[in-house]
Amino acid sequence: MKITHTDIFRLSIPMVPFTIATGTMHFAQNVFIRVHTDEGTYGVGECSAFPMIVGETQSTCFEMAKEFAGIWKGKDPLQIEERMKELHAFTAFNATAKSAFDMALFDLAAKKAGLPLYRFLGGKNKKELETDITVGIGEPATMAAQAKAFAEQGFRIIKIKLGREPAEDVERVRLIRESVGNAIKLRIDANQGWSPEKALEALTGMKSLDVEFCEQPMRTWNDHLLPDLKIKSPVRIMADESVFNHYDAERMIRTHSCDFVNIKFSKSGGLLEARQINDVCEKAGIPCMMGGMLESRLALTAFAHFATASDNIVFYDMDTCMLGHKEDPVTGGVRYNGYRVELPDGPGIGADVNEKFLGGLVSATVR
Repeated sequence: MKITHTDIFRLSIPMVPFTIATGTMHFAQNVFIRVHTDEGTYGVGECSAFPMIVGETQSTCFEMAKEFAGIWKGKDPLQIEERMKELHAFTAFNATAKSAFDMALFDLAAKKAGLPLYRFLGGKNKKELETDITVGIGEPATMAAQAKAFAEQGFRIIKIKLGREPAEDVERVRLIRESVGNAIKLRIDANQGWSPEKALEALTGMKSLDVEFCEQPMRTWNDHLLPDLKIKSPVRIMADESVFNHYDAERMIRTHSCDFVNIKFSKSGGLLEARQINDVCEKAGIPCMMGGMLESRLALTAFAHFATASDNIVFYDMDTCMLGHKEDPVTGGVRYNGYRVELPDGPGIGADVNEKFLGGLVSATVR
């Protein structure tokens, strides 16, 4: 099997504005690719640029995709490690753009094997994937009302975006806890928004609010202070932006800096590195979360396959398509059954993008 050409699309999906500590997103700034082969098959991949976290934009991903496609022309897509090594040798970082290409190779390999991706990855059976649902930063009363509405819709796990002033953030969580009651799980995500002092103040102030864990309380340049925060905090710590690859995971584990790790393909560069992160964490007894940026249901389906094949992934933050996407251009793929994410049964990822929707996008083909 040889790669003949690659189609690249700027997959822009309009959104209801979504705010976190580091900024507001109005569009899902994604890139979608199809890697074609001489056997008449193709693999699909998608990445979602989140510049305030990964330093990449839709435009940089689109341009890098052209370069990557040229490197792979005429190569065997089933040699996944070799193909990814070529991209790493060509450019440092750019994990988001790389993740779409990694995903397309795994899709092709699973299709060639005639297996759903989760089984190609070693998974035996489907498992229940119960996603949380996220409340963006806003006025405390507004956030509480949104959380209550989610609870009334049946969601059992609510993730709260924070990272502002500690007193206000504590009030946000307090009002949400009051509005949803004690049966609902609450998770918080500061997205690096607090200083070390404010992180301790905020987390200490939430001691009585039964918060399951806090994602990324402070900036990555304060990672050396995480071990002390972990000891003092009444809320357990999950590393997100501090872990892009398995070397980061090893460092965080070695320094006793976190209780959990959030894996995202847009940080890791795709499934190949994500598996290494999960392996490192599993050996150390550190459970992981499957997370994402603002991907469509196509990439979300790949996430679900990976999570299904990985016993150590026990938390699921896979509500990306419910965060105000105004259009759903995906055919096939996972379906939401309330708070459950359900996998398709076909070979590969089992998802694609609607041809009519693709026809209206900026695109390029590298032959």
